[in-house]
Amino acid sequence: MREEPTALPPSEPPPLPKWKAIESPRFVRIVQWIIGIGFAGFVCAALTIALVVQHYSASLPSTDQLANYNPAVVTRLYAADGKLLAEYAKEKRFFLPLSAIPKTVQQAFISAEDKNFYSHKGVDLLGTARALKNNVLNAGKGHSLAGGSTITQQVVKNFLLSSEKSFERKIKEAILAYRISNLYSKEKILELYLNEIYLGLSTYGVAAASITYFDKSLDQLTTEEAAFLAALPKAPAYFDPAKNYQRALERRNYVISRMVEDGAIDAKEGKRALSTPLITRTRNKDDVARADFFAEEVRRALATMYGSNVLYEGGLFVKTTLNPTYQTYADKALRYALMLYDQRHGYRGPIATLKNEEGEIPAALERVRKERSIPLYELQTLAYIDHVTPKVDVVTLDGSRGSITPEGMSWAKPKFSVGDVVLVEPIDGAKGSYRLLQIPAVNGALVVMDPHTGKVLAMTGGYAYGGSEFNRATQAKRQPGSSFKPFVYLTALESGFSPTSVILDGPISLPQGPGLPMWTPKNYEGDYMGPVTFRTALEHSRNAVTVRIASLIGLKRIKRVAKRFGIYEDAVAENFSMVLGAKETTLLKLVNGYSMIANGGRRVSPWFVERIDDRNGATIFRRDTRQCESCSAAPETNISSDAPTLTDERERVLDPRVAYQITSILQGAVQRGTGSAAKVLNRPVAGKTGTTNESRDTWFIGYTPDLVIGTY
Repeated sequence: MREEPTALPPSEPPPLPKWKAIESPRFVRIVQWIIGIGFAGFVCAALTIALVVQHYSASLPSTDQLANYNPAVVTRLYAADGKLLAEYAKEKRFFLPLSAIPKTVQQAFISAEDKNFYSHKGVDLLGTARALKNNVLNAGKGHSLAGGSTITQQVVKNFLLSSEKSFERKIKEAILAYRISNLYSKEKILELYLNEIYLGLSTYGVAAASITYFDKSLDQLTTEEAAFLAALPKAPAYFDPAKNYQRALERRNYVISRMVEDGAIDAKEGKRALSTPLITRTRNKDDVARADFFAEEVRRALATMYGSNVLYEGGLFVKTTLNPTYQTYADKALRYALMLYDQRHGYRGPIATLKNEEGEIPAALERVRKERSIPLYELQTLAYIDHVTPKVDVVTLDGSRGSITPEGMSWAKPKFSVGDVVLVEPIDGAKGSYRLLQIPAVNGALVVMDPHTGKVLAMTGGYAYGGSEFNRATQAKRQPGSSFKPFVYLTALESGFSPTSVILDGPISLPQGPGLPMWTPKNYEGDYMGPVTFRTALEHSRNAVTVRIASLIGLKRIKRVAKRFGIYEDAVAENFSMVLGAKETTLLKLVNGYSMIANGGRRVSPWFVERIDDRNGATIFRRDTRQCESCSAAPETNISSDAPTLTDERERVLDPRVAYQITSILQGAVQRGTGSAAKVLNRPVAGKTGTTNESRDTWFIGYTPDLVIGTY
């Protein structure tokens, strides 16, 4: 019997080969689903981005202002010898084209702020992703948010947007960054950035920062100095070396390392730069002229001529007439004279009295200095009376100890108490020994002029500028006293008098008007000399003779001369006290009037500014507007050609013979008369003193052929 075959049990189908798995309908459906979801997400994201861009684009500012970048830059005043005098600015900045900024400086900022600057389109996606990651990791740790902004985005923020930290602002920033990357070259964007960026200490742009931190121009910076400037944009105050040296050093070294990594400098230069200490420098005082009253006078003139916006934002280059050497002498001479006069009237007591300041004396003295706005010149300092017997021991502002010598306070005979704060200065050659001083209660002014051009070469308007900006040389109207008399006498010379004319020096009484008593002027000494020559009367400043001459020639003539010489510009009352200097004027006007006598009778006006150039170097003001056609006409090789000449266009206001006669008489006033103190100069000097009632004002105006100086 034949057996039937036994049926095999059912079994799983054999597995498909791996390469066949992707042909599985299930897998295909999953892939299709993923692709569909991804595409839909992509479309949604693209639509969302497009809508966001469209939404924010409607309110974006125009980028046109970047094409005509005209930043606020510093207006600088220079003395005649080229020394810096003053700076005026809302933002301390000097604009430089990118071609004038060294490559090392450019690369330092690129390495520090945006290493992919030349390769991205305004937004660095990788940099932004890193910033987002760091923000997530630092969440809750108190760290400020990192923005991942490129240099282009920083330009957008500085020029077109605010500094607000918000998601909306970042979107606008990115859109604008992309736009300007397509509109402007990388060089243009970098130029905008390096000139606009804030770098601390009220300084904007790399050119100004280089001077502020290192007292150097950009082309003089070392690698480590350029790296420090590039370290500042992140947080200028935070990385200020004066506040936190170590923090600033670490940030600078980080920038140097990045420069090595980016290939901007080689490893050897990087190692040298990293090992160099961070040293900042302030501007050398020898390169800066100090003339506060003079500079303020120029500032007011510029504001009147061009307006405050141009003054503080226009970047004017102003060459003044200031002679720094003369200014230094003028300041010292006026201060010395005021202090000497003040000391003759006794000691007025301490500046302040401190209690319980043991161990904190220098800090307490500094508080007194600031609270009282006490000016300190040269070696002057404040001192705290620490011990009074048997000698006066002091502690000074810098913590030094010493004593006030008996000779140093002999003029005062003071009664000191412990805790008194006084002004002192060290005695030459005696270490630890001091001389007692005091700030004068009187004040004055001094002006130095070139009589041929009217240039004001030096001017000090008071003992100290810090306490008050009031300029006593230009703003204070005072009675000139007898220093006005030369203008009375030159009027007489023009009217027919001569230096040898004889006039009676005797009592004279003149009517003052209806109902008023007769006016009887007296000489300063109270005596009379009888008949004297015209010359002698002016040399010895005889009041009675001056009034008698005025009564003979008439007040109207004297008024016209005073106006012609610029002493008085408004109407002057017709009374005889005017001829003795009772009508107020300013020191500058009086010095200018004497200048016209000194130069032989030509009109000049006081000048403080020689030339003004705008930010582009074009001259917009020149004091001397005369044209010199022959200056460039002579061939360079023709050495024997005539020297160029300029026409003297000054108006003649006085006969040169009369100018000579007055000058000769005023020389006699120095040699034999009221100005004899000036004989110590041992050179030909003409001059005239002036004293008002009760000696409330005392004047002297003196001149040589090339210099006129007036003081009161």
